[in-house]
Amino acid sequence: MTSFRIRPAADTEYPAIGALTHAAYTHDYDDLPENYRRELKHPEALADTFTFFVAEDTATGALIGTVAILKPGHDMHGEIGPDELYFRLLATHPDARGRGVGIALTEFAVEQALARGARAVVLNSGPDMLGAHALYRKLGFSRRSEREGVIELPDGRTLELLTFVRDLAA
Repeated sequence: MTSFRIRPAADTEYPAIGALTHAAYTHDYDDLPENYRRELKHPEALADTFTFFVAEDTATGALIGTVAILKPGHDMHGEIGPDELYFRLLATHPDARGRGVGIALTEFAVEQALARGARAVVLNSGPDMLGAHALYRKLGFSRRSEREGVIELPDGRTLELLTFVRDLAA
């Protein structure tokens, strides 16, 4: 098994990040709305508010995982507190599963939160993402139903967004 390193993404890597994220999400979830599938392919659309990090296979240079962390000063329309770190689009390429990439990227987000002096790490997840939920629970996150809600999708369907939080020691 080869190792990997986590580093900031380069602007030129957005197409590869989009392909990786799309491959990961569509591998696991059959019923993703078409607009969301398109959004997954274009992480550059979030570059003003999120910083992207990648897990790079050190032997091949291939991107095998990614995560997007909300930049300081942004609050997701009041959903994220100034003392919280929010991340999304955690993805491990299907061919790299089982190497600890998802765990490492999640722990990386926690380390970033600690470096910022945040008191908590927050993320949202869809109700069908059971594998991700198990990972989050394993890493100390718990559901916070009081922060959850339903969003309407462009195709008219609704989606319940689950919220997971990991409180950090003071």
